[in-house]
Formats: sequence, C-alpha cells, structure tokens
Amino acid sequence: MQKAKLALKTDVSHQSIVQISDTVAVGGRDLLIVGGPCTVENRAQMETVASRLAIASVQALRGGVYKPRTSPYDFQGLGIEGLEILAAVRDRYGMPVITEVMAISQIEEIAAYADVLQVGSRNMQNFDLLKALGQAHKPVLLKRGLAATIEEFVMAAEYILSHGNPNVILCERGIRSFDTYTRNVLDLGAVSALKQITHLPVIVDPSHAAGKRELVADLARAAVACGADGIIVECHPEPEKSVSDARQALSLDDMVALVQSVKAIATAIGRSVPSAIEPLPQLALL
Repeated sequence: MQKAKLALKTDVSHQSIVQISDTVAVGGRDLLIVGGPCTVENRAQMETVASRLAIASVQALRGGVYKPRTSPYDFQGLGIEGLEILAAVRDRYGMPVITEVMAISQIEEIAAYADVLQVGSRNMQNFDLLKALGQAHKPVLLKRGLAATIEEFVMAAEYILSHGNPNVILCERGIRSFDTYTRNVLDLGAVSALKQITHLPVIVDPSHAAGKRELVADLARAAVACGADGIIVECHPEPEKSVSDARQALSLDDMVALVQSVKAIATAIGRSVPSAIEPLPQLALL
C-alpha cells in the first residue's frame, strides 16, 4: 500500500475536507448525512423527499439516474430527465445532489447537473473510468467493491487522485460473504482502518450493507460511533413501491428518526450534525 502516495496520511493530524457545495462539506467536525431513493422516479417523488429531509438535518440528496442493474430487464433509470429533476430539486431546496456515473461517456453530462459523482461498487476497479474522473472538476464518492480488500480500495482512490482530482470520498458499503441473511457484511473495522491509513473522508452506506430496512438504523448509528465522517441512506416516500431496492429503503419518517438518534452519538464522540436547511422560496410547481 506504500504505492498509494497521495491517499496515505502524512501524519496523524492529516485530514482532508471535501467541499461538496458552498455550504456542505465532509471530513470535518460536522457529519455528512445523505438521504434519498435508490432511483429517481419522477419530480413529485423527489420533491416529497427533499421537502421532508431538508428540515431534518439531511445535507445532501442521493438518487440514481443511470442504474447498474443485475438484470438487463430491470428499470435502468431516467437518464437526462432524472438529472434535470435532481438539479431542479437541488436549486429549490439548497441541497447538493449525488448520483452514479457508470461510463466515461456519462461524466460530462452528469457533472453539468450533479454536485458529486458516485462510482458504484461494480465499477471500483474500472480503471479507465477512475482515470477520467481524476480529470473531472467534481468530488467523487468511491464505493468499495463487492469483494475488494482495503488495499485495493485505497489504490482505486489513488487512481483518481493521481490523475488530478483531490476530492475523493471513500464509502464502505459492505462486502460479500457466505452468509445470505444480510445483503452484504458491513466492515466497520475497515472504516476505522481507513481513517488511520488515509486522510480521505470515509462515509458508510448501511442500506446496501444490510439489504433489510429494519437493520439500517442500527448499522448507521454504529458507523457514526466508530468514526465515519457521514452516512448515505436510502429512503423513499413509499418504500414498498420503490422501483429499485425496495426492501432496504426507509420511510421518510424512519429516516428523520434516524437522523435524530445520530445526533446524540455525534455529540458523544465530539462530532456534530449541522442544523436543518431552510428551503429557498420558489414559485409553485407547474
């Protein structure tokens, strides 16, 4: 791992802070809390999500518009229409948005709308994509691969860093195991290790780790307690009707309750959850 010249800490106090928007950052004292559906389905859905989460100390929205689905027959996302929805909701509520990029050809288009470009687990070692994202002028959220070692994860980040983009956020989202009770196994040991090894912000995705909504809140709280810089959680106005990953999505009420419960843990370990965002005044939707 010594080859990871740019990702490794130079001393114990070396910690990068990645600025996501003018008002939202990750890696400092404040925790980053990201919420939203697996997939952007329509404008009304995202308006409902944003209006509820903006007043609940959730700082950023997630939502997929290009979806890497296991089956080619499953819903693949709204594409440019979804990006336009994300941008409109971002402007209305002042919440930066995170969405996945799957191919080099998508980078320019997505970067024109989104604040953070996500690399999904399946693409963690898509080295050509990582190199191209190293030349993008947007922060990159890099998710750990399905069975990637910590060293492989750090070296994937090094590809982005070495091609000119210093704004990389690592995301532990669980790794595959022989046990099928949970979707993946959340490796909180890796979170602690990454915080010691690298200077990059580290957040946790308990939704993809658990695969079951009743487990998500406990894993999220554990992630904060062990030192993660934030969490990214799937939630939906009607979880059972979500077109993707319905089983792991929280209701908006449960998402709000989760955020409230995290605040006490953050305080106990010397971190904080920022105050709620005041939505920007806008004309009524057409």
